[in-house]
Amino acid sequence: MTRIKSDFLIIGSGVSGLFTALKLAPLGSVVVVTKKADYESNTNYAQGGIASVFDDKDKFEEHIKDTLESGAGLCDLEAVRVLVEEGPTRVRELLDLGVPFTRNQTGELDLAREGGHSKNRIIHSLDRTGSAVEQSLLDHVHANKNIQILENHACVDLITKHHLKDKDNLPLRCYGAYIVDTETGEVFPVLAKKTILATGGAGQVYLHTTNPNIATGDGVASAYRAGAIVKNMEFYQFHPTSLFHEQGNSFLISEAVRGHGGILREIGGRPFMKDYHDMGELAPRDIVARAIDDTMKKRGEPHVLLDITHRPANDIINHFPSIYERCKKLGIDITTDPIPVVPAAHYMCGGVATDLLGRTNIADLYACGETTCTGVHGGNRLASNSLLECLVFSHRIAGDIKSQGKLSYSAETDLIPDWNKEGTTNTEEWVLISHDLIEIKTIMSNYVGIVRSDMRLERALRRLKLISEEVKDYYNRTTVSLGLLELRNLVKVAELIVRSALLRKESRGLHYSTDYPEDRTPSRQDTILSHKL
Repeated sequence: MTRIKSDFLIIGSGVSGLFTALKLAPLGSVVVVTKKADYESNTNYAQGGIASVFDDKDKFEEHIKDTLESGAGLCDLEAVRVLVEEGPTRVRELLDLGVPFTRNQTGELDLAREGGHSKNRIIHSLDRTGSAVEQSLLDHVHANKNIQILENHACVDLITKHHLKDKDNLPLRCYGAYIVDTETGEVFPVLAKKTILATGGAGQVYLHTTNPNIATGDGVASAYRAGAIVKNMEFYQFHPTSLFHEQGNSFLISEAVRGHGGILREIGGRPFMKDYHDMGELAPRDIVARAIDDTMKKRGEPHVLLDITHRPANDIINHFPSIYERCKKLGIDITTDPIPVVPAAHYMCGGVATDLLGRTNIADLYACGETTCTGVHGGNRLASNSLLECLVFSHRIAGDIKSQGKLSYSAETDLIPDWNKEGTTNTEEWVLISHDLIEIKTIMSNYVGIVRSDMRLERALRRLKLISEEVKDYYNRTTVSLGLLELRNLVKVAELIVRSALLRKESRGLHYSTDYPEDRTPSRQDTILSHKL
C-alpha cells in the first residue's frame, strides 16, 4: 500500500498553505494536500484586498483600534498587535514574489478603504486580489523542487496516538494524516514531522455562501475529532452583499464597492443604512448584514439594492472589472443598474485554537488561516484582515519550526498502521448524502443565521444530533468518498457552531440573540469546546 513520508504535511492550498509551503521548503520536503485543483480555495475568491499600514498618514495604533472595535471586545490585543505590526513586511514579500498590486498614477500602491476602517489601507489587485496572490504563490510553489502538491486528495483523519495499539502512556501528538485519493478511492498515511492545517472556512454549512464548494470545515472538524481545542465558533460572518440572482450562485459583491461610494437602498430606492449606524454603508459588516436582514424582513422583500451608478462608468469598470463582467453576463450593468444583494455566509471567525506561533494543543500540529482562531478577529473580522492573518501567522509557524533545529520523526511513526477498510462497502446511495446536506444547510440557515434565539438553537441542535448519528453509522460501514467526508465534517462544524452559540448568553459581534439583545458581559470571554477522547 502507498505510504508517504515527508518532513512537513500541509493540508490546504490557499494563501496560508502555499505561503507556509514556501517558507518551509528550505527546511525540508513539503507535501501539500488539496481536495480539488491546486488553485481552488477561498483565497481565490477574495476580492477586496489586504489591510496593512502603508500610508504615512496611517498608524499601527489606528489599524489596531479599528480591528479591536470591529472585534466587539473579544480580540486578543497581543495577537492584533502582531498582525498589524508584522503585516507590512509580509506584504512586501508578496511584492517581491511579483504579486501585481494596483498602483496609482504616481506609482504608489493604490490604497482603498472598506467598512470599519478609519483610513485607506487596503492593498489590492483591482477586485481580484485573492486570485492574484494565489497565482503568484502557485508559480513559485510549482518551481520549488522541495514541494509536492497532491491534487484531488483529501484528509480523512489526522493521525494521533488513538490510531496506535499501545497508546495509554503517549502524549497527544500528530504524526500526519490519512489521505484519500478522491479519484481512485485509495486511503493511505502521509507521515510527517510537522503537520499544518490550512483548510479554510466552512461556508457550505449554510444555504447561501460566498465560499466555493470545497469550504466544508475539514480542518476544524478533523482537529476537533483528534482532540484539538476549538474556540468562538458561534461567530460566523455573513458578507452583507452577495449577488441575489437565480443563476448567480451567491457571487460576492466586494466590500470595496461600498467603500468606493456604493449606497444600499430599499427596492423602492430609499437609502436605509443611516437608520442603523452613523457610518452608514461603511459600518462594520455585522451591523450592515443585520440592517439588510432587518430591512428585508420588515418590507417582505427578497433582497435590497447596492447602487454605485452615480459614479462614472469608466471608474466603476476600472475598479471592479470582475464584478462588472460577472454581473453583465447575468444581464445586470452595474454602471446603470443597482445590484440586487442579500447577506451570505462568508467567513468563520472561530476555529482551531492556536497560540501566536500557530501551535495547537496537539504536539506537532499547527494551523493557520481561516480554519484557526488566533484571537485577531474576535467577535467580528475587520474587512481585509483575513489575508493578512494568513501571511503573518504562516510566517510565524515556519519561524517556530525553524527555531527547533534539526527535526526527526517521532518514535511511533513507524508503528502507524495502514488504513483498514474491512467491514465497509462501496455504496451508490448518494441520495442519502445529498438529503442530509440539504437538511444541514436548511437547519443552519433557518435557525442559526444572522439573528438567533435559544429556542431556534435548541431545535437546531436536536435535529443535528440525529443527522450526526445517521452520518456516523453510514460512515462506519461505507467506503470513504469525498462527499461522505465533507458531510461528516459539515455536520460536526454545524454542531460546534450551535453548541457555542448556546453557551453565549449575550449579543456580541456576529452573534445576535433575541433572548439577550443588550446583555454584553464586561470582560473578554471566549467560548471553548474540546472533544474528550
